[in-house]
Amino acid sequence: MNADVKIDLSGNTAAKGIHPALAERYAGRSACVIGAGFGGMALALRLQSAGIATTVIEGRDKPGGRAYFWERDGFTFDGGPTVITDPPCLKELWELTGHDIAEDVELMKVMPFYRLNWPDGTNFEYSNDEESLNAEIAKLNPADVAGYARFLEYSARVYEEGYLKLGTKPFLDFKSMLKAAPALIKEQAWRSVYSMVSSYIEHPKLREAFSFHSLLVGGNPMNTSSIYALIHKLEKDGGVWWARGGTNRLIAGMVRHFERLGGTMRVGDPVVQVHTLGTKATEVETKSGFRQRFDAVASNADIMHSYKDLMSGSARGKQMAKSLNRKSFSPSLFVVHFGLEGTWPGIPHHMILFAKRYKGLLDDIYKNGVVPEDFAIYLHHPTVTDPSMAPEGKSTFYALVPVSHMGKMPLDWDDVGPKLEKMILDELGRRLIPDIHDRIITKFSYAPKDFKQDLNAHMGSAFSLEPVLWQSAYLRGHNRDDVIDNYYLVGAGTHPGAGIPGVVGSAKATAGLMLEDLAKVS
Repeated sequence: MNADVKIDLSGNTAAKGIHPALAERYAGRSACVIGAGFGGMALALRLQSAGIATTVIEGRDKPGGRAYFWERDGFTFDGGPTVITDPPCLKELWELTGHDIAEDVELMKVMPFYRLNWPDGTNFEYSNDEESLNAEIAKLNPADVAGYARFLEYSARVYEEGYLKLGTKPFLDFKSMLKAAPALIKEQAWRSVYSMVSSYIEHPKLREAFSFHSLLVGGNPMNTSSIYALIHKLEKDGGVWWARGGTNRLIAGMVRHFERLGGTMRVGDPVVQVHTLGTKATEVETKSGFRQRFDAVASNADIMHSYKDLMSGSARGKQMAKSLNRKSFSPSLFVVHFGLEGTWPGIPHHMILFAKRYKGLLDDIYKNGVVPEDFAIYLHHPTVTDPSMAPEGKSTFYALVPVSHMGKMPLDWDDVGPKLEKMILDELGRRLIPDIHDRIITKFSYAPKDFKQDLNAHMGSAFSLEPVLWQSAYLRGHNRDDVIDNYYLVGAGTHPGAGIPGVVGSAKATAGLMLEDLAKVS
């Protein structure tokens, strides 16, 4: 795509920055993207940027998917995700048509990336400032400074193999996976993140500090492939960022740019069926009765929902639902959103409050299916970076706790939720804000049942398929269906997986297939 295309906004495709040759190639082609999450919007932008008439259909009352948001009592609460890494993968979505992301989104640096805190009062400031980070490591164990340097070299190698080379490549057959296997075997991809970290680092707290990242994409550090150590390189090179106004503003910017290019948004009207004929997806039907034919259909919905419900009228939908039911899904989350009186400059944007246990707690979440008496908390405090998220003199927070999905832990969340909410706030009171209950102006919680109900998430899973080696690449959801050859998938359940860079990478892989296929449509 030419980056120097001259742009005005007078209405034709060339004026919008769409290259004339692409506009001619895809003239008359149409596509539907189901779901306006990060993956869906990234895919829609790539298709519309090529001149394909693209319609995004979102079931909820506003775009975002998991990046939904609420406004209550003057506070803005992001549903998540809240950590933005690899800004170039986002900027590229605007650059396809000669635009600049800054037209629609203001990205702000976050420093430190995270403060890690343990129950004994130990704090660890995690960032990409090499001198400061080495000093933090040395406070716990000077010998681990050299070990971390070697671990970072490993992280750079798996970043090269797992992210740069494979992160936007679709795996449609087993042969493609075999081609990638030697490099991954060389980097011991069968080992877990925690195992690999432990081979370089001695101190138990530092092992937690450098292995917890896989939890941010739904993976158990004890089981998730060591390839996910690439996150350290990703953060070191690109930093950690925030979109002013919340990650919801990043979604809003994507929607604004999509519509600028001529794309169509249909919001608040959930898709109920993708109709098929033979090996073709033919029409998309919504709850309101809207029904339209498209040349290609892509689903950013939950992968099980994409087959079990949206394709329930086809044999392929039933077959895939049965197959997916045998796979392991990531845990869910319990999130407490709350607005406080006062400001907290001493509490950074991101904190991880570890529990006394690490492996035992992970076992409770991933294997045992119980509500643990202790828990790890991810605390999000955006107003320290961006005061616009709360009224003046007040602060927005959310406290997130990983919990088992509803398949492992079928609880009555209407009963359990209020109790867990109090336990979490009590813990924050003990460790950070002693009078937290007196300062709360507004609060509400989001439980596994809400993920299931609002997002059609299978068993309330917050991250779709668990990111383990035997559910990666070809063994994960395919970016194009194997039977319905114009039905595509994008998002956390597909290769490469969850997280903003992951789903934006899946959109690039899926878009490449769709552009190739739609160029052949007669």
